[in-house]
Amino acid sequence: MDLIVILGIAVALAMDAFAVALGTGMTLGKVSGRQAFRLAFHFGLFQFLMPLVGWFIGWTVADYISGIDHWIAFVLLSFVGGRMFKEGLEPPSADRKVKDPTKGRVLILLSVATSIDALAVGLSMALLGVDIWYPSVVIGIVAAAFTLAGLRLGRLLGERFGHRMALLGGAVLIAIGVRILVGHLMGMD
Repeated sequence: MDLIVILGIAVALAMDAFAVALGTGMTLGKVSGRQAFRLAFHFGLFQFLMPLVGWFIGWTVADYISGIDHWIAFVLLSFVGGRMFKEGLEPPSADRKVKDPTKGRVLILLSVATSIDALAVGLSMALLGVDIWYPSVVIGIVAAAFTLAGLRLGRLLGERFGHRMALLGGAVLIAIGVRILVGHLMGMD
């Protein structure tokens, strides 16, 4: 598999991470270097690991996962998006602290939700007999880079339009979950 094909796959897989990072940047407004590193690191790591997991699972579990992967991504993204949307509806307050989606369980949920597709890519590469290490590294690096770009753009939008951008960020996450679900159910994935 040549680099152009691998980059194409990596960019396609990184789009969910970019959109989630965009929403996160809008919600947080001010994004510290530590937050940016955590999100980019985790998204990149999970995008790197999922193709490996898919590769090693192979046919053994593929039939079980392929039937529910879209539902898992939908539920996780809708849950986190719903929380962000709810926060955007609350009136701004100086003492109200915005929950940080770059920490704890939410970070893990987002990392899994944005990398489920990479698991399927790993399964596909196993079936095609493609060596998985090089594509996985490229996929992880591209996802981390797109995450940083999404955070930066989201932060700029959040600064310009205020805390209500959490509404848009939450709606984006829910829309991604719905797109994944509808795409799978209609055979478009």
